[in-house]
Amino acid sequence: MKLYSGPLSLFSRKVEIALHEKGLPFERIPVAFSQTRGYSPKHPEVLAANPKGQVPVLIDEDLTLYDSTLILEYLEDAYPDPALYPKAATERAQCRLLDLFADEIMLVPLRSLMHRTEPKPDDLQRWTEKEAKAREAEAVLSRHYADLDRRLGTQDFFCGAFSAADIAVFMTVFWTRRLGGPSLKEHRALASWYARLSERPSFARVTAEIRAADRDLSAPVEGAYRD
Repeated sequence: MKLYSGPLSLFSRKVEIALHEKGLPFERIPVAFSQTRGYSPKHPEVLAANPKGQVPVLIDEDLTLYDSTLILEYLEDAYPDPALYPKAATERAQCRLLDLFADEIMLVPLRSLMHRTEPKPDDLQRWTEKEAKAREAEAVLSRHYADLDRRLGTQDFFCGAFSAADIAVFMTVFWTRRLGGPSLKEHRALASWYARLSERPSFARVTAEIRAADRDLSAPVEGAYRD
């Protein structure tokens, strides 16, 4: 099994955690990335596999897949043990909704923070304008935290047992904290859940790799990973 992955690709890292959780060996093929040029030059095999030219791309024997959620669902079908989705249809759908919430709803405001790992431009007015939008986005992310905190309640995991929803939500929360986003302090259930997952070997391994990549590739972010 091969995975084309970016060092600072949220969705690639999401897939890597799932592969580790399922105990599936894979060859990680890194693609070129820099904060100034992005994923350039695009890897030819990624371009051939994905019309969007984006990672992650998973190759399992004769099958080639892209899109992190589709990849996780394939892994569940092909390698069902240990399970990353509930068995009951209703619970499985709720798990997928949380994955969607993390990947598509939370990602919208999160994008407004992503400039923070880039070198500051010569035009500081442009940076100031981006920061103004980032502060607005942080307020939205705080509301999402509150929603997630209520959903979690007294559960250890979002779907009862550990699932793909936990992976997806964790990665978005981790990325928010990585970019100096809002603190988890006011959201006790969510903060405890985040701390527990951070200690799981698969999560600890991947987040350590991301931090190492940031040291090599990213500008320091004020307030990153604050409590």
